[in-house]
Amino acid sequence: MLHQERSSPGRVGQMLERKGFMLDIRRPVLGDPLPKTLADHAGAVVFGGPMSANDADDFVRAEIDWISVPLTENKPYLGICLGAQMLVKQLGGMVESHSDGLTEIGWYPLRATEKGRALLPDWPDMVYHFHREGFDLPAGAELLAEGDTYPNQAFRYGRTAWALQFHAELTRAMMQRWVVHGAHRFELPNAQRGKAHLDGHLLHDEPLRVWLSNFLDIVFLQPPQQRLLMESV
Repeated sequence: MLHQERSSPGRVGQMLERKGFMLDIRRPVLGDPLPKTLADHAGAVVFGGPMSANDADDFVRAEIDWISVPLTENKPYLGICLGAQMLVKQLGGMVESHSDGLTEIGWYPLRATEKGRALLPDWPDMVYHFHREGFDLPAGAELLAEGDTYPNQAFRYGRTAWALQFHAELTRAMMQRWVVHGAHRFELPNAQRGKAHLDGHLLHDEPLRVWLSNFLDIVFLQPPQQRLLMESV
């Protein structure tokens, strides 16, 4: 399930295919149906998009409601950016802009919590963002990583639901497209200019790539023959 016509699951999709998964990619915004059960899937990934989890669009509300399926069935769920914010809304939490109007668009520091380091020892020091809203920590969730502008950067809820505010899925080609099509957002408070995005990729991407592969192993420890439902930016 993709949130734009030309979107891609990027490096997450590439890595999961190499790990033996088949991808079931759907676009609910274009009318593709949401599955009533994940009995035939190993789990679900919901990536980002230009919309907000607070939008009143029918498909946004439907996706948020649908997250109850993997939660109820104890199937792995990974939300990235918008997908993380949708999970927060499903869990009764708040999604909102920074009180000073600050964004995270570019590369920003990340700090793993004690629980995050216990899960994975080698979190990246810098991660890539492209968002204007953040989320609070839902009741019962474990904070895994934090940041400066938006404190809640990664959490786990229960044993099978995961949320990341940052983007680890971008290939360099994807980042170049985002820099071109999203250039109008670089004037927003705290946003970085396009050159910093691409320069940061050269400096910070390798630790992020290695971390993502290890993280996906933890999230999707499922039989490889099952299909994986993908929702992407």
